[in-house]
Amino acid sequence: MTLIGMLHNRKSPEKLKRAYACAAVAKMDGADFCYFSYRGVDLHAKIINGWVHENGSWIKTKLNYPDVIINVSSPETPFQKRVYKQLKQLIPFTRQAIGNKIEVYHKLFEDGKFNEYLIPTYPLISEADLLAYTEHTSSVVVKPVDGKYGKKVLFITKTPESSFVIKSGPKTDILNLEPFRLFISRLASEKNYLYQPYIECKTKYGLAYDIRIHVQKNGQGEWEVNLIYPRVSGNGQLVSNIGSGGYRGELEPFLQEQFTENHLHLKQRLESLAMNFPKYMDELYKKSFDELGIDLGIDAALKFWLFEVNTRPGARHRELDTAIRLVKYAKFLAEHNDEAS
Repeated sequence: MTLIGMLHNRKSPEKLKRAYACAAVAKMDGADFCYFSYRGVDLHAKIINGWVHENGSWIKTKLNYPDVIINVSSPETPFQKRVYKQLKQLIPFTRQAIGNKIEVYHKLFEDGKFNEYLIPTYPLISEADLLAYTEHTSSVVVKPVDGKYGKKVLFITKTPESSFVIKSGPKTDILNLEPFRLFISRLASEKNYLYQPYIECKTKYGLAYDIRIHVQKNGQGEWEVNLIYPRVSGNGQLVSNIGSGGYRGELEPFLQEQFTENHLHLKQRLESLAMNFPKYMDELYKKSFDELGIDLGIDAALKFWLFEVNTRPGARHRELDTAIRLVKYAKFLAEHNDEAS
């Protein structure tokens, strides 16, 4: 019987809904499931000190290495990176690295196939670069290269008086030139930020939104659409991420309300992109991704803009639906790894 492992930073799976969902699905699919952290790996004995779910509870146990690993979280410390590297040499991982936002942008840009969707993106190296950019683009977005959940995203607008309005979440600040220079210089010194022109995508009621395309590999190793849905900002914020206060809507009613006679055409374009873009990403990276979250905006001219591509998109309140494909794909990887060995 296939043993599916889930590797995570957390010591215990008690509060991790995705772990419970995967354990339940694995049981229904005739597979064994265990959860373990980096600290639970014994690299010398090749065993894990993990957890299995039995009779409604998580129970600590020792197990041999699993046949496949659902690697939910990326390694952060040197120790975790060492464990990750050694495990990956022996066991297939479901998740493959995609790189940070700058790296993804350059890879897509250099290939060129989807350039019409790309937002010009630049690393924040100095305040002088950003100031020069605001001379011809008055509204700019600054965000962390490795950012998640819409956190630390800044929306900057240059006023006719040459001051700068900075909006971050519900907070708004107005800075004159010198304080703004100092503020941006501090960000640039971290060498962890990028900037882009602001692409306005708002509902008829003035709320910022984007479209999330969530796709996953199935039990045959083929791409399937999990869900396409709009994410709408809450409380006047300019980020629509659900983790930052936004909410999820239904695609067809949303498109119909916002785009009236164009809604069917837009829906078809989104569905076509959902089927074609993930296959393209596999080919471009020469990797087999298991899951992608593709975030798009649609501007007033009905042009699509690619905001971001994630390899582990959030699935709040959809953990079971996501786990069904994730577990089946993990079994597929394990079986094909056995054939190759």
